Amino acid sequence: MTSTAIRSRNKRDAKSWLIVGILAVLIVVVFIISMNSGVIHLSPLDVIKSVFGHGTAQQNLILFEFRLPRILISIMVGAGLALSGCILQGITRNPLSDPGILGINAGAGLMVVLFVSFYQSNTAAPIFLLPVLALIGAFATAGLLLAMAYKRGEGVVPSRLVLVGIAIGSGISSAMIVLTIKLSPEQYQFVQTWLAGSIVGANWKYVIAVVPWLCVLVPYVLLKARTLNVLSLGEQLATGLGARTNRDRGLLVLAAVALAGVCVAVGGGISFVGLIGPHLARRLVGSKHQVLIPASALTGGLLLLAADTIGRVAIQPSSMPAGIVVAIIGAPYFLYLMTRMKKG
Repeated sequence: MTSTAIRSRNKRDAKSWLIVGILAVLIVVVFIISMNSGVIHLSPLDVIKSVFGHGTAQQNLILFEFRLPRILISIMVGAGLALSGCILQGITRNPLSDPGILGINAGAGLMVVLFVSFYQSNTAAPIFLLPVLALIGAFATAGLLLAMAYKRGEGVVPSRLVLVGIAIGSGISSAMIVLTIKLSPEQYQFVQTWLAGSIVGANWKYVIAVVPWLCVLVPYVLLKARTLNVLSLGEQLATGLGARTNRDRGLLVLAAVALAGVCVAVGGGISFVGLIGPHLARRLVGSKHQVLIPASALTGGLLLLAADTIGRVAIQPSSMPAGIVVAIIGAPYFLYLMTRMKKG
């Protein structure tokens, strides 16, 4: 490689990392706006006083018990779903791969609905069981999805994967609707709030339940950035470069499904974040996964945090679930991608 090419590559990398830094700054800005926004307005000075222990009892309650947990959950769930979508898109080389569209979110949600049907959701222990149960549902759905999308001699066909995923997701969603008929009014309200994509885990117990999973899964995905670069080149070329395609792909699929399952357990039935986040990040920083992975996580976190903030302030004193706000953006974007693929 010539010195000119090396300088050009370094310049592109520096520009990409600068964009990642800008995304991080934007999250901080929206974070501050979200802390100040709500039915009860808190000025920046009120927030600063509360942070340093000089706020009133009401200000401390609003900031630390209601807004901060919800903000942190929004960022973590958005980042996790976007990372899941980034992995799936890289492995399948399909721009429409997304845990929501493929039905993985619905499978995780089915276990949440079954959990709510048999247990009280307001006790401490079941809260920490939610991610585990959601993982079981997500893995079961992913297994069914891969089995039905597999074609002998061709492996998992990307176009078939999307169609089968949509069908499985629709079937599971119908099953969840049937299950809600037998729920009590309180349980029904919880499930409907979850299905709408509201940030249901708006307390510190849910934050604590999610953090350990992300602390394990996110570093693993970052370590596998080079592997994703190779796998995104295609089966034959990846094998020629020495990649253990089946093993690496399987482990990354497990990571993607786990990220989606854990995030769905506390974030609800939020779709399109795993689709839009990686796409926007790829347009900003390119397809090199060493940069694309953190950019996707930041974009997803920023998107869901902004959506949740808009949902809380748009129709005060009521609120709009973040999932609905994201869907307003995501549905047209999905149709746009479908149109581009059809033309291609």
